Amino acid sequence: QVQLVESGGGLVQPGGSLRLSCAASGKIFSINAMGWYRQAPGKQRELVATITYSGGSTNYADSVKGRFTISRDSAKLTVYLQMNSLKPEDTAVYYCNADVLISIWSQTGAWGQGTQVTVAS
Repeated sequence: QVQLVESGGGLVQPGGSLRLSCAASGKIFSINAMGWYRQAPGKQRELVATITYSGGSTNYADSVKGRFTISRDSAKLTVYLQMNSLKPEDTAVYYCNADVLISIWSQTGAWGQGTQVTVAS
């Protein structure tokens, strides 16, 4: 199976920064794309940012454009989310997602366990 492990969440004051990491492991032939989603209490899970693994093409939710940056380390099979100028409304559980090939014939998706980000004074 494919495993995703997030880290880097925590408590930060408004205007502060955090960097989230997501490391992929398991039976992975290649990674097509990875992304970050978040879910706040009482709200549906929403897309935050995605990145294609080969070309590094990125997409961001309008709410985080200019503040968050997604990147990847191909050697470590790891994706990062640099979050700057954090706002209280960014408070949520952040989940890593991966679209991977476990062989040239088989594609699958995976989710991490989530990491809590709390923005409050």
